[in-house]
Amino acid sequence: MGEGSLRVAMRDHPQGMVTEGDFLIEKTARPTPGPGQALVRVRHLSLDPYMRPMMNPVRSYVEPLKPGQTMPGATVGEVVESNEDALPVGTHVACMLGWQEYGLVTKESARTVDLGAADLSLALHVLGMTGATAHYGLLHLGEPKPGETVVVTAASGAVGSVVGQLAKIKGCRVIGVAGGPEKCRYVKEELGFDECLDHRADDFEQRFAELTTDWVDILFENVGGRILDAILPRMNDHGRVVLCGNISDYNRDEPYGIKGISHLLLHRVNVYSFVIADHRDYWPRAIGELAGWVKEGRIRFREDVAKGGLEDAPAAFISMLTGRNFGKQLVKVAPDSAGD
Repeated sequence: MGEGSLRVAMRDHPQGMVTEGDFLIEKTARPTPGPGQALVRVRHLSLDPYMRPMMNPVRSYVEPLKPGQTMPGATVGEVVESNEDALPVGTHVACMLGWQEYGLVTKESARTVDLGAADLSLALHVLGMTGATAHYGLLHLGEPKPGETVVVTAASGAVGSVVGQLAKIKGCRVIGVAGGPEKCRYVKEELGFDECLDHRADDFEQRFAELTTDWVDILFENVGGRILDAILPRMNDHGRVVLCGNISDYNRDEPYGIKGISHLLLHRVNVYSFVIADHRDYWPRAIGELAGWVKEGRIRFREDVAKGGLEDAPAAFISMLTGRNFGKQLVKVAPDSAGD
């Protein structure tokens, strides 16, 4: 192994739609672990929509990125040097090292992952942050009841795909919303949703109204914008909206907003907004239950992996933000074995 570590930083705050020119790819010195630290070689990087708002210099639930800072992100990797007995060499860990090949962790900042190298990436989605997001948002906040109608936007994505399958496990009728016929077929035929509508279709609103004559009890919202406004008039009295994401606004200079906000009042709809990082104590319960359902084949998943290393991360990130990816977006940063 060489002595350098590739990283991707934000070159400057994007104006509107992010471009590859907004990123800086450079070689830095590989860090050396100090007392109580371990050096991790990153295997997989997770790309998630929340990263885009962090690139804007605005007040948020986390400090915005400054030009020159390494792009943030969840990672999984292998300990290759260690000064921490709890993290011996060869240990697989999940941690927040961002868009870089190597990084330092402590036993407090890394979660040991009991998965083989072939399954290590699962700790970044269905058995990690996105799985915990789906579990907490739907089951804890939404509290679905058998027979209720649940609508999930971005239904083929990492969070939405799990939400819909959880709703089916709980005995609900599930309608997905996705972009394009191929994604809709996957959501309905492979994930088991009752229906899935293409929001790009000309008759989307008409078809949605036909499928929700008994109204919508729970909306798990990942997209926002015009799709949200098409769904709000169909909400049931005392329905629940779980606001998880707003990806349609992330690359807009001016936010779209919620034009149908009056429906929330008319139908006394409860709206729950959350960020799963605020609920770390909930993760073990969620991941434990999800692992059981994955093993039983009751929850399926799909990965979209950019395999060209960190150099591919900016293009893969833009692909995800524009809906061109299919499944959980990952970057394969390094081979599965530290000796490769």
